Amino acid sequence: MKLIIALVICFCAIFSSKAQDIKVLDYDTNTPVIGVTIYNSNKDKSVITDIDGVASLDQFDADETIYFQSILYVKYSTNKTAIIKNNNVVFLAPNVEGLDQVVISASKFEQSKRDIPQTIVNINSADIQFSNPQTSADLLEGTGNVYIQKSQLGGGSPIIRGFSTNRLLITVDGVRMNNAIFRSGNLQNVISIDPFTIQNTEITLGAGSVVYGSDAIGGVMSFYTRKPQLSYKDSLYFNANAVARYATANKEKTGHLDFNFGLKKWAFLSSISYTDFEDLRMGKHGPDAYLRPEYVETINGVDVIVQNENPKVQVPTGYDQINFLQKVRYEPKEDLSFDLGLYYSTTSSYSRYDRLIRYRGDELRSAEWDYGPQRWFMSNFQVTKLSSSSNLYDKIQATVAYQNFQESRFDRDFQSSLRNVREEAVNAYSFNLDLEKDLSEKSSIFYGLEYVYNKVKSVGSTENSATNESILALSRYPNDSDWQSMAAYASFKYKPNPKFVFQSGLRYNYVIANADFTENNVFLNLPFDSSKIDTGAFTGTAGISWAPDEMIQWKLNASTAFRAPNIDDIGKVFDSEPGSVVVPNKNLKAEYAYGVELGLKLNFDNICIVDVATYSTFLDNALIRSDFTLNGESQIEYDGEISNVQAIQNASKERIYGFEAGIQFNFSKYLKLISQYNVVGGKQEFNGQEVPVRHVAPNFGNTHFVWQKEKLQIDVFAEYNNELSYDQLAPSEQSKDYIYALDHNGNPYSPSWYTLNFRTQYQISKAATITAAIENITDQRYLTYSSGITSPGRNLVMSLKYNL
Repeated sequence: MKLIIALVICFCAIFSSKAQDIKVLDYDTNTPVIGVTIYNSNKDKSVITDIDGVASLDQFDADETIYFQSILYVKYSTNKTAIIKNNNVVFLAPNVEGLDQVVISASKFEQSKRDIPQTIVNINSADIQFSNPQTSADLLEGTGNVYIQKSQLGGGSPIIRGFSTNRLLITVDGVRMNNAIFRSGNLQNVISIDPFTIQNTEITLGAGSVVYGSDAIGGVMSFYTRKPQLSYKDSLYFNANAVARYATANKEKTGHLDFNFGLKKWAFLSSISYTDFEDLRMGKHGPDAYLRPEYVETINGVDVIVQNENPKVQVPTGYDQINFLQKVRYEPKEDLSFDLGLYYSTTSSYSRYDRLIRYRGDELRSAEWDYGPQRWFMSNFQVTKLSSSSNLYDKIQATVAYQNFQESRFDRDFQSSLRNVREEAVNAYSFNLDLEKDLSEKSSIFYGLEYVYNKVKSVGSTENSATNESILALSRYPNDSDWQSMAAYASFKYKPNPKFVFQSGLRYNYVIANADFTENNVFLNLPFDSSKIDTGAFTGTAGISWAPDEMIQWKLNASTAFRAPNIDDIGKVFDSEPGSVVVPNKNLKAEYAYGVELGLKLNFDNICIVDVATYSTFLDNALIRSDFTLNGESQIEYDGEISNVQAIQNASKERIYGFEAGIQFNFSKYLKLISQYNVVGGKQEFNGQEVPVRHVAPNFGNTHFVWQKEKLQIDVFAEYNNELSYDQLAPSEQSKDYIYALDHNGNPYSPSWYTLNFRTQYQISKAATITAAIENITDQRYLTYSSGITSPGRNLVMSLKYNL
């Protein structure tokens, strides 16, 4: 009898405990809301919803008022009795004006987006799941603020406000990804970041040098991966997600799996993703110049030109990629955490498609031109304390990281037995210390220190398939070169009232680079054996955010930024284009940018929200590739071909300007229109003439009609792009007739294009969600500006996510 009574008491206790667990859901989407703070009137009781939107109300009394607060939702109050009557579920209404209002990238700590005088675009996890991007480059492109160039399917080089490649900065969980061989040519490193692991992405439009230093001239792309979820109970917290996706245009097959194990103080997150792409099919309607009528195939050791059975299929473009992530979190106290992250990404070898479509006379020039596997590894350890009684700081965060980058290139001319091989690796070490201190109720300061060290390994060889011999050859970079950066920064914030915020900052950066050309001078015969960069730079920013009333907000910001020459600038040797070779130049200085931005946001009762900005940037001592002489010669032999000599030089001044406009119109609770449009222009001085800037993209934008109710979301949208005529192309682009359409005069140009698209997502059950899209419905054949590969034709994408 006693045993039965004990079991009944135990059962009732379990049932009672379960009854105190409530779930917080989004009113529109019926999805869990993470990180909602729940507290009472005295604020002596509080709890936060977990990754499933669940929290325990054990500590609250039945009739006391309980508040639910999240910056993304309207504040809500109720009591436990009312919640139990509603089946233990609380619904929160989205706060339209509050969406995406917390950002981290502006100072390394959370700030209200309204306080920051720069334009920052935020992409949250729900947006990522719905847009369902194949790569992180596609994720950025979907914002309508970032233009993406692709030289091959395994690519994605962002362009922001007329700047690209090594004038933009990429960070992952606060760690700088840019390294000493980030080049001025197009970069593919962003595809190493697995979109399945991204919790949110913040894109700073415009300079970010005060916080991030060299390279942050045109913008900063800050990726924040998911954090392991702790358990808010005494029991183990477990969550797992599985995703399968298929796309028709490149026959993509993707699988993803992640696990989260959480205890009270320890949590572990593991993730793996695998993607296999086949050759990409272009659209039906567009320029014939983009078709692939023939390609080179090696049969029994002999190169032959093969007629393409389907000229719309771009042969060869397929590749595969695998991504791993392992994170560990230890939180001994609520305000103290230790985070370890291990990241690994590798692709297979993949063809550089834009080099394979070049002709020499009537025959294709290359039998093969491949990138070897692009590998990236990072280990990142971070200590964060969010409250302190110290006179020096209230919040402090220290981050130490190690990264290893590996890339390689293999090329062989048609019917040649000689194969050129160049392999590179970079070991990158970094340390960051970031602090925040409230000086008063109205003012605060953010400040920090940074140290970065890069070591570059580079080797070259030539393989002879006829003799099976391999001999040393000119490497792409000077082997054993190094690059290091030391910096200190401080940023001040003054907010005398809720309507006005002033922020300013100052950074000093000291950069040292060393390159030894002794090994390469066996082949190159430079008039010097070494090169050294030893330079320092001050950068600053000052801006205001003023919202005189609920309808209007003004933002004004002025900033300076810089980029110090890296090993790619001072030491690279490569064929930049057919018949040209870039050689080292030791006489380089840092380029320096001066920018100003004015923004206006109008909010008409949360029904119509208009956000516009205009900006201008002047780049002095701009580093560009232009004609050069080596030992008095303007031509040398490189890889068996007589080539014009070029080098990176401080040979230009650039002026870039633009206008951005965004609108959101809420027709009803369920239907809204979202549109973004970008106008960009720029000129640079080149050989005594004023010519277009290479990375200024055509005017571009998108328009979305989004309908969302409960478990169903639908998006009908268009993407569009203006023409760039021959005269609007930079000189370096005018020479690339093999990637452009031809106008009526036979000159290359970039035609305008548009696509119509449909995307939907439906929550089948609590655990399963299906996402489907038909992209480029009208099957347009188009190519984004400066890209070497034609974009996908009509594309059906199907994805199933299952939450365990």
